[in-house]
Amino acid sequence: MGARVLHNTMAQVALSRGGDRHRALRELMGELLAMDEPRRRIAGMLSGLDIRYEPGEGHPVLGRRIPDLDLRTHAGPVRMFTLLHEARPVLLNLVDEPGVDPLGPWADRVRRVDARCDAAWELPVIGEVPAPPAVLIRPDGHVAWAGGLDDPGLPDALETWFGPGAPQP
Repeated sequence: MGARVLHNTMAQVALSRGGDRHRALRELMGELLAMDEPRRRIAGMLSGLDIRYEPGEGHPVLGRRIPDLDLRTHAGPVRMFTLLHEARPVLLNLVDEPGVDPLGPWADRVRRVDARCDAAWELPVIGEVPAPPAVLIRPDGHVAWAGGLDDPGLPDALETWFGPGAPQP
């Protein structure tokens, strides 16, 4: 990731310099930034929102920063990023699975939120992706796991990111 930051900085410096070559580069960049896809990709790169950790195969949101979704919970509307203010991991359940409680041994460390989201999930750089049934979100806002609450990979992700579960009575 350090090399990518260095390259971004070097590109920004090149665009800010004077001279005919740099002016031509700025004009070309201006034309590219007038188009949606290049603008989205470059904005993601410059802001760091294109960063994707490599947790393995799975849903396109896996390893990326979760979008700041408008959610509806039983307590009322809430923004996704508001749920991260406590600096605790969040298991966001987006489907109605009232009998399934996968947190058990991790309930003391991970907050479960049951919600609905009608909006499309728009991710920086890659665009719109389908919403998964549930996502496990790290305190930094990156998605550690995505799938159904009964997915056998969820306990593994919980243990990998948040340590062994507490002993259950």
